[in-house]
Amino acid sequence: MDGLIMAGQLILGLSILIVLHELGHFLAARAFGIKVEKFYLFFDAWGVKLFKFNYKGCEYGIGWLPLGGYVKIAGMIDESMDTEQMAGPPQPHEFRSKPAWQRLIVMLGGVFVNIVLGIFIFWMMTFKYGETFISNDKLVQGIVPGSIGKDIGLVAGDRITAVDGEKVVRFNELLSSKVLMGGVDLTVERNGTTEHIAVPNDVLNDVADFGMDEFVRERVYLNGIADVQKGGAADQAGFLAGDSILALAGTPLTFFDEFQAKLAENKNKEVDALVFRNGQEINLQIKVPEDGVLGVSIPFNLPVETVQYSFLQSLPIGASRAWGSLVDNAKGLGKVATGQVKATKALSGPVGIAEMFGAEVNWVRFWTLVGLLSMALALMNLLPIPGLDGGHTMFLLIEMVQGKPMSDKFMETAQLVGFVIIVALMVFVMGNDILKLIQK
Repeated sequence: MDGLIMAGQLILGLSILIVLHELGHFLAARAFGIKVEKFYLFFDAWGVKLFKFNYKGCEYGIGWLPLGGYVKIAGMIDESMDTEQMAGPPQPHEFRSKPAWQRLIVMLGGVFVNIVLGIFIFWMMTFKYGETFISNDKLVQGIVPGSIGKDIGLVAGDRITAVDGEKVVRFNELLSSKVLMGGVDLTVERNGTTEHIAVPNDVLNDVADFGMDEFVRERVYLNGIADVQKGGAADQAGFLAGDSILALAGTPLTFFDEFQAKLAENKNKEVDALVFRNGQEINLQIKVPEDGVLGVSIPFNLPVETVQYSFLQSLPIGASRAWGSLVDNAKGLGKVATGQVKATKALSGPVGIAEMFGAEVNWVRFWTLVGLLSMALALMNLLPIPGLDGGHTMFLLIEMVQGKPMSDKFMETAQLVGFVIIVALMVFVMGNDILKLIQK
């Protein structure tokens, strides 16, 4: 059932993005009097269609192969490879008969819609929910580094105050792509002194393997127990809700990370625990299970703040979030291209994206991911690969510079090469997803 929920959200999200992307091409073509012969969600490979109907000379439908979608524009060499149509003389209603600047707008129509959609989603999300964040200034106890953070030199209790000289206002800025892409300098306050710690360029490889929690997380106090799981190790040892754990295995405890570390050290061991209950200190004996989980619920009191914005105030904030995600994706692709980050770590296919949606329907998460995917789709379509919008745009720009179009034979060959590249990329990301599942 979990898999079906994830797959359902993935299909819904991608369907929204694909239909609106293709609608951008469709509307731009129609605006210039270019005939559109087909408008399909998913591919009707080998002529197999799940659904279709005709309206005003255009066939609308749903194909069986969920790897994208397309509009078939008359007089254009595209994935349909309709060479028979291209062999005839150009017609006034065909793509090839229009000026290069009009064809360029048609090609960029889908990317334009994806960018507008991404901005709109983040604008509406900001307007409805505002911004909820942990104030870095109020996180006076600092951070706890995971294994990745320790490797670069961070220690528990550090306060990271700036990234590349810019003050950190929200704690989640430390888990932003700007930091996790690497190549930045962290300003750290430690025991009354200021340190500078460099985040390596390839840190994203480790984050992909171990997760963001193994970089840094908030340091929180070891608060009183809110609940005790019935039948768990803590319940069997006599722990009660309301108890405050003062020490474990003879070691005084102040922070939650110290408590976790002490449990990890004493797995499968019986240790002393000192708790504070009803004004008294009480000694208990507890057997720490092999997984280190005692079965207690301890709340985190974090300095969470929420800022609400008006309808118009939300626009620049939403636009900044959308544009920032596009820039971050571009930087990430640059790091993959230069070998600083492994493609197997940075790229995810349908399975990886479905896992991001999760096994429960959370509309805030759903629309956030759709917004991010819309910006990512815009970027991917701008890549100068024949067959993608970016490839068509590249050839149109060359035509505008040299004053004549590329030959039909060249365009057909380029389309085939682009098709092979795109299929190879799809096979790679899907194979990478399957390998990650096996490794899990």
